[in-house]
Amino acid sequence: MGKLLAVSLALAVVLLAPPLAAQDDMRYEPFSPDQLDNLLSPIALYPDPLLAQVLLAATFPDQIDEASRFVRDDPNPADVDGQWWDISVKSVAHYPQVLEMMADKLDWTTALGQAYVNQSTDVMASVQRLRAQAQAEGNLYSTPEMQVVDAGGEIELWPAQPQYVYVPQYDPAVVFFARAPLFFGVRFAIGAWLNYDFDWREHRILYHGWEHDHGWVQRSRPYVHIDTTYVNNDYRTIVINRNVIRQPVNYRALNRYDDVHRNANFDRFRGNDRAVENPPPMPNRETFRNNPPPVPNRETFRNNPPPVPNRETFRNNPPPAPNREIVRNKVIMRNFDTNDPRLNEYRGHVPPPSARVHLPEAPAFTPAQGGFNPRLESRRGQASRVQAQPPQRVKALPAHPQGRKERDERKRP
Repeated sequence: MGKLLAVSLALAVVLLAPPLAAQDDMRYEPFSPDQLDNLLSPIALYPDPLLAQVLLAATFPDQIDEASRFVRDDPNPADVDGQWWDISVKSVAHYPQVLEMMADKLDWTTALGQAYVNQSTDVMASVQRLRAQAQAEGNLYSTPEMQVVDAGGEIELWPAQPQYVYVPQYDPAVVFFARAPLFFGVRFAIGAWLNYDFDWREHRILYHGWEHDHGWVQRSRPYVHIDTTYVNNDYRTIVINRNVIRQPVNYRALNRYDDVHRNANFDRFRGNDRAVENPPPMPNRETFRNNPPPVPNRETFRNNPPPVPNRETFRNNPPPAPNREIVRNKVIMRNFDTNDPRLNEYRGHVPPPSARVHLPEAPAFTPAQGGFNPRLESRRGQASRVQAQPPQRVKALPAHPQGRKERDERKRP
């Protein structure tokens, strides 16, 4: 009884919250149709029962974040049903792909919830506008995964299979402007948690309670296990969190969602320009398309050649001198005379040019330079080594017995 009373009080707080944020926040302004199209383009082609849950769950961004972390640690769908979150959040949690997307884009999710709280009719008009645009491009049609239904000029999207719902995958920058069919990935089960649907004629979301006798609800009803967790008369009054309008949002971060209307940005939305009088524009695709960065070419290097290191550069910034251990390990240093002026450079003392020793450099095995012939010297060294070797004693071989017998026979008279 006490738990039921606590839940009733929580619902009363949500329902009695001020319906218009303008009463408390004089900076409030509605989203424009172009801004709504940009916000809704990633989900406008979702099936109706899933899209209805997403719009309601977006008004609870904090619960979306917590649900995402819970599902990441506990992938068992049955454990979601007993959580305290709003019924719409628990419904979305049965589709981890969608839940993760909403949690990763909390600014977008919060802005979407704000739009639904204050402009639900405009939100649904934007969804229909985007669907009609995708259909005109030949990208929205019935498939084995999703059924497209024309309901008096309104485009409804139903799960085509009674037991499964598929989440479409598409690029919003292409699907509304050019030929690009939808793709469908993993299938998810249809359960009692999909208890909301659209009334497109009235532009509202309704609770069907699995009692409808037409459409996808009638087709899926025999395969759904009904329980009071999601099917309850208390859910006929749809709860939305109107306090989402007071949630802080980095509206400039929404500029990345410009796939439908490139010029619809959020730079000065809801007082964003008060902190900075003239805020710099955020770089986006349109910025780089109109002002591409210069490409280096020969003329650039000809007019601005890189500095060439010279003796003065190394004299002012000499390389670090190796220590004794490094010099001891360098084989070339063992052959140097300790009085050789070249060692001064390794000791960190650079003598003037007049005191330096300049030795002629020549590649190996070249014609004689400075009176030195490498081939001739190699032969002389080989002859010297042969002469220096001590004479080797030759060990006498033992006489063969057959040879001694023949000599004895020759000596006989």
